[in-house]
Amino acid sequence: MVWLQLLVNGLVTGAALGVVAISFALIYATTKIFHVAHAGVYTLAGYLAWSLASRGMPDLVSLLVAILCCTVVGALIQHQLYARLERRRATHLVVLIASLGALAVIQNVIAATYSSNILQFPVPWGSRVETFGSVRLTWTQILTVVLSVAAYAGTMWFAHRTILGKQIRAVASNPFLAEITRLRPQRIYVIVVAIGSAIVALPGVLVPLDLGLQPYGGVTPLLTATIAMIAGGVGSITGAFVLAVGIAVLQNLSLLVIPGEWSIGVTFFIFVIFMLFRPTGLFAKAR
Repeated sequence: MVWLQLLVNGLVTGAALGVVAISFALIYATTKIFHVAHAGVYTLAGYLAWSLASRGMPDLVSLLVAILCCTVVGALIQHQLYARLERRRATHLVVLIASLGALAVIQNVIAATYSSNILQFPVPWGSRVETFGSVRLTWTQILTVVLSVAAYAGTMWFAHRTILGKQIRAVASNPFLAEITRLRPQRIYVIVVAIGSAIVALPGVLVPLDLGLQPYGGVTPLLTATIAMIAGGVGSITGAFVLAVGIAVLQNLSLLVIPGEWSIGVTFFIFVIFMLFRPTGLFAKAR
């Protein structure tokens, strides 16, 4: 039953990628900034949690502190970089290059501090295996699925049931109208990037807990999450999450017929198909 194990592994990977996708979608839909530095925040979360866990800090505390630090980093990137560029009327290309620069700085500071070697979390319980029939899952994988689904549900509840969530959706829909109604879009942008950074810190810790840490390991998840966001429909949290899970499952199942190094091609194939036949995305809302 190799296909069943690959299917379940795809669901686990997809759940984590789905959280990356919804966090990136939340930021992009609101700020219209292609926040490439998001991959650096994702990577930073894992290393912060690893540093604290290596010094004997409880695992839960390490996770919470990493999330808090990433929240602050995200807010600083928006407030000190993107907002300054917007005040100078920088083009989208300039902002994208600045975001790439921020990503390079984060990645290289991490590599210089921790080295480029793969690091493993000192968490013995994470590698314990549970067997469900012919399927084997580690505790880390089970935790990843549970917390990822909880993160998706929490994000949906926040976006649709809270006053701040409705303000964010209003700014995303019409920044000019939000400005004249005193919603202060720049304040909302900082809050959104901070929230997105807090959300992405969750898979940023859970995935390395299972696979290990690498300074440049955040780019591929962000690329897949970006494709999921576009294919799912920009602005649709559900679309981003569902497409991320679907892409990860197809990537894993493709291992039955093609070598592993070519499985990433499945992602781009899906993206091309969607752009040809459904360029607005699968879950795009009518405007």
